Amino acid sequence: MATEINIKNIPTGYQSIISNGRHSILGDEPINSKGTDLGFSPVDLILAAISMCKVATIRNVSRRKGWEIGDVDAQLSQRVVRNKDGSLKTKVHSKIKIEGDITEEQRKELIAEADNCYVTRMVRGDWELSHSEELADELETATL
Repeated sequence: MATEINIKNIPTGYQSIISNGRHSILGDEPINSKGTDLGFSPVDLILAAISMCKVATIRNVSRRKGWEIGDVDAQLSQRVVRNKDGSLKTKVHSKIKIEGDITEEQRKELIAEADNCYVTRMVRGDWELSHSEELADELETATL
């Protein structure tokens, strides 16, 4: 089943109402980019997706293995470097804190699993971005 996100951009700043059909959030650009800074920026959303997948993976693996953990906190930061050829190289750094009575070996295993979570693998993968006026029809056809 394909994932579908709907965006409604309104004239204030760069505010966009982002919905998956069940939940909605507000996206925007920071003030220095002429936005209103009243919502998550596109970069915020990408980092949030990666970090959410990482912490959920840690929780999932620890539950499967019967390891008792408490809160899992992640902090991600990114830096973009422009290469000489004009292409962009994005470097993402994460810090993850896992509360609980686990060994250093278990912690390392959980972090390794987190670094290979679904969203991280997807971002590292090969993307094909396309545009169509009939996107909804294409998505329906692709999921049959």
